Amino acid sequence: MLIDSSADTLLEDTSRSFFLTLKVLPRPIRKQVGLLYLLARVADTIADSKTGQVDILLDSLASWDIATSQENGEMSDLSFLANLQSNPAEERLLKNVDVALSAFQKISKNDQIHMRRCLKIIIGGQTLDLQRFGPANDSDEISALENDQELDDYAYRVAGSVGEFWTSMTLAHCISANGPDSEKMFELGIRFGKALQMINILRDIPEDLSFGRCYIPLNRLKEVGLDPIELREISNHDTFSPIYQSLLDITQGHLDAAEEYILMLPRTQIRLKIACLLPVLIGQKTVNLLRTSKILDSTKRVKVPRKIVKRLMIRSIFSVITPGGTKRLLRKNKAKKSNFGNR
Repeated sequence: MLIDSSADTLLEDTSRSFFLTLKVLPRPIRKQVGLLYLLARVADTIADSKTGQVDILLDSLASWDIATSQENGEMSDLSFLANLQSNPAEERLLKNVDVALSAFQKISKNDQIHMRRCLKIIIGGQTLDLQRFGPANDSDEISALENDQELDDYAYRVAGSVGEFWTSMTLAHCISANGPDSEKMFELGIRFGKALQMINILRDIPEDLSFGRCYIPLNRLKEVGLDPIELREISNHDTFSPIYQSLLDITQGHLDAAEEYILMLPRTQIRLKIACLLPVLIGQKTVNLLRTSKILDSTKRVKVPRKIVKRLMIRSIFSVITPGGTKRLLRKNKAKKSNFGNR
């Protein structure tokens, strides 16, 4: 059992792959990490609900923020949004938010502080996203982020903050580190989270465009004479490619930081290292696939095959129990950089 039987069912239904990662985590932090995911998944499902009415989504997010910020918080009824979900697991999640809230109230006060801080940042990012782009519906109009600063801020809010939280739990329950080392771990942990979010952003460009959202900074597109809506045309791939490769280089820089994070973990923390290692290895493979993909082609979504993921899991396990094995595996699996370099 990770959290409790009811919460575990919701967790497994809404994230089968991450549920496996949670099982690998050291027992002292499984519940906190799993529950934060569940609480954040509620917010994410609310934000992605296809109502066509942004005010309803913003009000529901604000209510969820209040419910998770208070002692014995209660959430308003989400049946309306639940009934809109095409995914049955997400429908059940919104109809059973009290399960997650009840489990949250049983967490230690100190861990609740860290969880609340992270969740508030995530909800803030989703709120800002809705204010910028409106609800996720098919759209002929596309709004874009203005610059790299907005992109980096978004990546921090929805994922870098999770790396920060993960590090808080690691230092509180698994390992000890002095001042400079702990500061370095927080810095690298934030970049770890940003790496995974940037991969999602760069892989999901066609889907986001179909919902009227462009996370590619507008100032970069203007430099090559592109308008966000023109990214819907596969014929613009070559013009877009230098921007795309440059953003992949930034992503690779964050993955390098994630590698450094893993190598800071003590050899004795086998479970923790495996849980951190697998998403980085998958991330490296994904970046290599994205380097050579026609990313503007909405019919060809990039994804690491399941058999390779299984192979990486096995290699992760063997690497952490072999002296120097983790470093060798990361080096061997390392994603390639482009010839464009960072901007």
